Amino acid sequence: MRSERAYCLYGTCFTSYWRLPYAQAPKGAPREIRLVPDSPRFFSDAAIEAGWLPSSAQWFHQAHLGDGSIYLRWNRHFEFVVSPDGDRIAGRLLSTTSTEAFHAYLLGQVLSYALLKRGEDPLHGTAVVVDGAAIAFLGDCGHGKSTLAAAFLGDGNRLLTDDLLVVKRDANGVTAYPGPPRIKLSPSIAEALLEERSRGIQMNQFTPKLVVPLQAREVHSTAAPLKVIYLLTPQAKSAASGRVTIRSNSPRRGFFELLKNTFNAQVTEPERLERQFRLASQIVSTVPIKSLSYRRRLSTLAAVRESIRADLVNIG
Repeated sequence: MRSERAYCLYGTCFTSYWRLPYAQAPKGAPREIRLVPDSPRFFSDAAIEAGWLPSSAQWFHQAHLGDGSIYLRWNRHFEFVVSPDGDRIAGRLLSTTSTEAFHAYLLGQVLSYALLKRGEDPLHGTAVVVDGAAIAFLGDCGHGKSTLAAAFLGDGNRLLTDDLLVVKRDANGVTAYPGPPRIKLSPSIAEALLEERSRGIQMNQFTPKLVVPLQAREVHSTAAPLKVIYLLTPQAKSAASGRVTIRSNSPRRGFFELLKNTFNAQVTEPERLERQFRLASQIVSTVPIKSLSYRRRLSTLAAVRESIRADLVNIG
């Protein structure tokens, strides 16, 4: 086996058998999770126990194994086994899928299972850093989180994380942690907002979205205080006129929106739900949670960005 390298993402340090296109962790950083391959027999046994059928056309399959591990498979692309305590993720490619797609799933959907086992509860959000503070965009797939972040990148700000957002409550408030230095965008958005990097790698056969690597000057590689969360709502009638609407939410609504925008809704064990409720309560007591509505057009992004900047001044 080749030597493993150490990396730190989402506030967690890990070693990886696979060389990742990210900066390595400093010497002495704790090694909390191992990303490793395993034998064909290991995965075959896991797939059988998980009830996977070779004839299945199902895109995604998840199953809990007898020892507490979780088996995850994306048909014809890759499969993974997350250990009971989340400190080991075994994986392998099942086809000629790109390494970029493998990394995107490994350090997104798959890693979320390990983080949950280790007591972290990631949100489905993208964050950029403006004037030293993180601002986060939460919302369902297709609501424009990454597109809005790319608009801020085009204006000279830096990306903190895309799609998976880890936040932790500490003595100073709520802190957001950096993810991989890449962003996932549709080809047209990548071309319009990040012209020189429009040649990303397609994530999978079911989506045209690209994994677009970013340069060091475009990413914020250290944790940042979380200043505000914007909930990206579906395009409302009020947005049809082109107006940008930012509205404050009550703590109660903010609490339920945080629950709704968890990154991983597949895990529903009572202890996880209790931890999720506790984190949501801590966030709404510290961080403003606002609804953001605007017309989903490239031509409106500059106005949306400036409306957010004006709102940040009011937050203080």
